[in-house]
Amino acid sequence: MQYLLDTNICVFFLRGMLNLDDVIKEKGLENCYISEITVFELRFGAENSINPKKSHKAVDKFIEGLSIIPIYGCAKRYAEYKVRLRKNGTPMHDEFDLLIGVTAIENELTLVTDNTKDFKNFDELNLENWYSR
Repeated sequence: MQYLLDTNICVFFLRGMLNLDDVIKEKGLENCYISEITVFELRFGAENSINPKKSHKAVDKFIEGLSIIPIYGCAKRYAEYKVRLRKNGTPMHDEFDLLIGVTAIENELTLVTDNTKDFKNFDELNLENWYSR
């Protein structure tokens, strides 16, 4: 199985709230990906932190070994899902989450997220939550 790590899972790891190293070793680094949207969100978080220089270094180290998936190939599916969800009365208000969700679908990846409820209306999406409270 292959996985797309949602931004919140990456943030939990960077904050020391999730031992993602062990999970990735178990699943295989070659099976774990992030969206370029997640990189954007992690960079924003780093820049917005108390110590941007230190935070950017942590992001650099984190993404170093991961494959980053571009979003361009998901444009058609993005439009289809955005329209379908709006017509069904369940629009997604977070464009980044919508893009991450369709990236997982388009690339046939299981989305790893703590926000499983945000993706409940994605009928083709496989979800897992590696973060336990």
